[in-house]
Amino acid sequence: MTTRTKAQLVTADGEVFNGYSAGVEGIATGEAVFNTSMTGYQEILTDPSYSGQVVVMTSPHIGNYGIAEYDDQSAGPAVSGFVVRAMSRRHSNWRAEGSLAEYFTRHSVVALTDVDTRRLTRHIRARGAMPIAMGVGATVSELAEMASSAPSMEGLDLATGVSTREPYRVDSEGDSSGLVVAIDLGMKRDIVRNLTSRGFDVEVVPATTSTEDILGLDPVGIFVSNGPGDPEPLRDTTATLQGLIGKRPLFGICLGHQVLGLAIEAKTFKLPFGHHGGNHPVKRLDDGRVEVTAQNHGFAVDLWSLTTQEPPERHGLAGPEMLPERVDTRFGPVRPTHQNLNDGTLEGMILEDVPAFSVQYHPEAAPGPHDAGPLFDRFAVLIAESV
Repeated sequence: MTTRTKAQLVTADGEVFNGYSAGVEGIATGEAVFNTSMTGYQEILTDPSYSGQVVVMTSPHIGNYGIAEYDDQSAGPAVSGFVVRAMSRRHSNWRAEGSLAEYFTRHSVVALTDVDTRRLTRHIRARGAMPIAMGVGATVSELAEMASSAPSMEGLDLATGVSTREPYRVDSEGDSSGLVVAIDLGMKRDIVRNLTSRGFDVEVVPATTSTEDILGLDPVGIFVSNGPGDPEPLRDTTATLQGLIGKRPLFGICLGHQVLGLAIEAKTFKLPFGHHGGNHPVKRLDDGRVEVTAQNHGFAVDLWSLTTQEPPERHGLAGPEMLPERVDTRFGPVRPTHQNLNDGTLEGMILEDVPAFSVQYHPEAAPGPHDAGPLFDRFAVLIAESV
């Protein structure tokens, strides 16, 4: 029988959780967040939006279908650490190229198994996302000190660190309908696949690329990607978007949605424990239909900050009255289009006088449901109408 190494996890407020090492034996620190997806652990591990965070999976059994290189959403794991209740000791899938344990070792990921993830999730839900320290080779008091001294996500510019260093191009599948410039704030590979499969060449550019350099590429559309950290430190990207709004059709998701919110001079705020998972219900405010969405973010846009009104207090279920019907900006009126049914926060908006819209969630999924996939089609139509 294989000998397993005992490990511990300690939260910034002193809560202790026991488990066993499932990856490399070391110490990891970062903000702990829980993800409610039942599958897609590899896509979650490699999502750059998780930079600086330790992911706690609420689904109890992880690793049973192994690892396949095609599912990677970036060059390798982006998480600071990974925590599960039970990691499968064997895998079975025709696509599998190895086990999750081998993947952790190959990429030097600190991971824990046999942790009471139900108790840890409830703790995060009650106290909010917080830094933790976990691993092997340190005492509880040492881990507690590391956790309490780890930085908060607020004020952290993590997107610039995970963005591409140099521009690169991916050709369309089939005949090209033009060039889309994608501003990389931590972009997942399946986003590029969704754009190229719709006939667009994609030029991926760094987060700090200027308005002039982007327009110099003569794109037919601008895409602003997902990414990690606080949107407010991304002042260069915000300024770039302010120069691009109205010049080309623009579509932002996740962190891109938040930066677009800052570009129209709204404020953003940190959510208590964020939205992370593949089963978040979002209501489309135009027709009342509900999409089940994939989400991974810790901040949200506050459109009430563009009004003189105070946000209403929530009573009962989240309803559209929790969002303003429309707000005025220097780019014209902006209207909410989508709302999170769990907490009532803004999940999408459209600029009515210029071709620009955004959503807080991930229409490319990877992993997750594909209810929101047609948003890429909507972007393609917006481009076609603007040419």
